[in-house]
Amino acid sequence: MDRVDENSRGMMKPATFRDMGDRRALKDIRNLVGAPPYPCAINKRGLTEKSNLDDKNPSFVARRPVTRKFAATLASKPQAYRQHEQVGNESQHEMLPPSVSSSTALDSSIAIDVDNCSLSDDIELPTVEEMEEMDNCDLKEVEMEDIVAETVPDIDSCDSNNTLAVVEYVEEIYNFYRQTEVTGCASPQYMSHQFDINEKMRAILIDWLIEVHYKFELMEETLFLTVNIIDRFLARQTVVRKKLQLVGVTAMLLACKYEEVSVPVVEDLVLISDRAYTRDEILDMERLILNTLQFNMSVPTPYVFMRRFLKAADSDRKLELLSFFIIELCLVEYKMLKFRPSLLAAAAIYTAQCSLRGFKYWTKTSEMHTAYSEEQLLECTQLMVDFHQKAGLGKLTGVHRKYSTFKYGHTAKSAPALFLMNTGLQC
Repeated sequence: MDRVDENSRGMMKPATFRDMGDRRALKDIRNLVGAPPYPCAINKRGLTEKSNLDDKNPSFVARRPVTRKFAATLASKPQAYRQHEQVGNESQHEMLPPSVSSSTALDSSIAIDVDNCSLSDDIELPTVEEMEEMDNCDLKEVEMEDIVAETVPDIDSCDSNNTLAVVEYVEEIYNFYRQTEVTGCASPQYMSHQFDINEKMRAILIDWLIEVHYKFELMEETLFLTVNIIDRFLARQTVVRKKLQLVGVTAMLLACKYEEVSVPVVEDLVLISDRAYTRDEILDMERLILNTLQFNMSVPTPYVFMRRFLKAADSDRKLELLSFFIIELCLVEYKMLKFRPSLLAAAAIYTAQCSLRGFKYWTKTSEMHTAYSEEQLLECTQLMVDFHQKAGLGKLTGVHRKYSTFKYGHTAKSAPALFLMNTGLQC
């Protein structure tokens, strides 16, 4: 009779077939009712961390794979358990023959002599309650990791389809602004090197330029760049007072050429200065300023940070106008040169929020995007509140008149946040 292939589908070996070869008869594996269990049968008690070796055949050690959960189980056991385990391990290594290495003994792929091995009952498995407690600890650990790894909130998702918003690398742009903003600032002590002009003359010039800027209906970027050019130039070049207005109108001409689409002609600047200077004088001053500043017109002004920080603050039109009103008041003040442009922008928005709400308000999103806390903004904010309170007083009221118009929503009439002057900020 031909041999039947056991692996062939749909074919069964006849019951009378007795050519068993070396295979053990079915009755020999002690599967009869009432027979004692086979010594090497695998059960739950057998899945312990190690098994005792039979004295007659100390060949290999059966080990449970050390998973993360099992490692946590061992770590949670008392010290006595660890000492007991260490003694057991030492006894096992002593029982291993010299020809068998420890790495070989731990290899789970090597067959075990099942006829001679006996399973150990010395080490108890953790109870169900212990396993559930360890699982809960793992979950708590993951939850804590998620809380610690807090990311900066995404404020650019709404502009994902706007190519001009460059959301793919807008963060890199503002990281670069932060790295270079100090190099684009003028020294806050440069007036000490000027022999014919002072802080008050500078304030008069800036206040007048704000009115010129409003009359020409120029972009906001132009005003901030104009003031930056004036301060950087005066920090490097001494100027007599009769030429100070010439420096101002020329700086505005340069800022218009950099920022504006339609640039005012030189004759317009001659007329606005009441013909105090000629066309040639303006062009000569233009060359002098450019050479002094080494043609560096690309500097981060407070305006670029204002736009980003207002977006982080989820601003509306009212908050935006009040923030710009406050920061333009700072342009007139020489003492505000000691603050970085990014700090000025953050403090202006914070002051405006406090003024509109009537209490201290600074969200976590604003703090993360501006990198300034309320405590860091305190000194600058208190100065801004003072400027806001005195905006309509004195002779330099150009900013107040500008923001008192309907175009700017009568923002100048808003009440200042005086409570920031009297109380400190809480961390």
